[in-house]
Amino acid sequence: MKLKILLVDDEINILKNLQAVVPWEELNAEIVGLAKNGEAALELAREHRPHLILCDIRMPVMDGIAFLGALREFDSDAEVMMMTGYQDFSYVRSVIRYEVRDYVLKPIDYEELTRTIGRLAAGIRERNAERQTIQQEWRQMYRLAYEKALYDLLVDIGDGTAGPFLKLSVLSEENLAFAMLLIDIGDYSRRDIRWDERERKLWNFAVRNIVQEHFADLEVPHAVLQVRGGEWCVLVERVPPESFDRNECASWAENLRRKIGLYLKLDTRMALHPVSVPLDRLAKTYKHLQRSLHLSSGAEGSVIVPEFRRVGGEETQRLWDRIEEMVTGLKRCDRRRTEAALRELNESFRRLPDGSFERIGPILHYVCLHLLREMRAMDVIGRDEEAEYWSQIDCSPGIRETLAIINRLIDRSIDSVMKKKTGDVLMLAAKDYIERNLSSDLSIDLLADYLGISGSYFSLLFKQHFGETFVEYVTRQRMEMAKSLLALSDKNVTAIGQMVGYSERRYFTRVFSKYTGMLPSEYREMSHRRHDKPVLSGWNNKEK
Repeated sequence: MKLKILLVDDEINILKNLQAVVPWEELNAEIVGLAKNGEAALELAREHRPHLILCDIRMPVMDGIAFLGALREFDSDAEVMMMTGYQDFSYVRSVIRYEVRDYVLKPIDYEELTRTIGRLAAGIRERNAERQTIQQEWRQMYRLAYEKALYDLLVDIGDGTAGPFLKLSVLSEENLAFAMLLIDIGDYSRRDIRWDERERKLWNFAVRNIVQEHFADLEVPHAVLQVRGGEWCVLVERVPPESFDRNECASWAENLRRKIGLYLKLDTRMALHPVSVPLDRLAKTYKHLQRSLHLSSGAEGSVIVPEFRRVGGEETQRLWDRIEEMVTGLKRCDRRRTEAALRELNESFRRLPDGSFERIGPILHYVCLHLLREMRAMDVIGRDEEAEYWSQIDCSPGIRETLAIINRLIDRSIDSVMKKKTGDVLMLAAKDYIERNLSSDLSIDLLADYLGISGSYFSLLFKQHFGETFVEYVTRQRMEMAKSLLALSDKNVTAIGQMVGYSERRYFTRVFSKYTGMLPSEYREMSHRRHDKPVLSGWNNKEK
């Protein structure tokens, strides 16, 4: 950081000496202005906002004390050193209230002045670094609160309101609205069964990063929410009277689908709702896109824009209502609500003849897929159990057999969810958040705020649940992800470090070497000797 310096003195020789004698380059500083009186100095201070000002006290037109008073009306951050040939204490005392950092007596001892400027410069840089850190933490907390509020509205949990955070938009008589894009990895449930834990994390991490990079490059205000494994919802903001351009939104989605296919060799299904969605309709729109995506033929290899209308007749709509009520009750761990919805769903299906399976079959299949993915997201079913359920689903020819599987899934989910302790549920949420935000600044305070508990309680729960401290766990997750990316992608070391949360390559290299005993480049070379070609080849850096 190069410091900006303003020199103010009515004696031209002193200004020249200050310019020539003090080693500004060595101090990583530059002089942005020279002034012969306080009035001229004020104009320069407004224009350049200097970090450090060296100012004489006695000057014509406007003296140093009057200048300081005017300066502090618009700039409270600039450091000021006063220069005076008078040792009268009254002058020193008069500038104390303006937060003068130091003063220099004339004739000036330039060696002493250089040391003093060096000390002040170090302090300025340290305070700026602290300020930037605080600002970054605030931005992270803002994003965290914002995304959590949107997520709660999207999946219809909590008290059903936006809460005080999103109600801030109402205070300025502006209401947020969104275009919504739902992204799903093709046939994710069956892929997930084949992937081990490392592969699952890697694929989800890679897709999320491409989605984030894509919308960051578009420079539109947005939020990327991973709703569950293999599924992301992108909300692009607008504030009325701004409107969404349907063709532009479709172009964003189509280009993103092609990128994921090109870089990761993954098929994705996407459903787009380019019409403005207000906060109170996020959950309904999300569910509609989700159903449309899974029930639309030909959804693979294209971006669908479904019409927002009822699917089928009243009978079919009642089935959807019961399904949505059942899944919502399950997410909220509400046994009574879930069981009541399941009873009504069973009754609705029992009134249907077997001959209607051709029409109802896709809905049942979607319900099974939906439940299995929700159960995996809530960590209430294992990989082997899921595979067994899939084999039963594939072998079930009729409504009643498939409905029996759904009943077993719901019973299994309710029992598992109700057995989980509050601490286990909180730590599951913490684990999910860490996985989705490895590239961000992660801290105990941030996670504790996200979960609504104290930092000390979070640390205690975390150590009990995972058997290691928060820092140890996050470092291990980041290093394991870095190992996967080094071995399986062609991203460069700097980019991979940034992707797993390390902005400086040197620090990332040091942590990685300590964790693995190798440099990142050495680990990549060793891994590539074992594989003919990186799995994620083509996911290139924008700049090598």
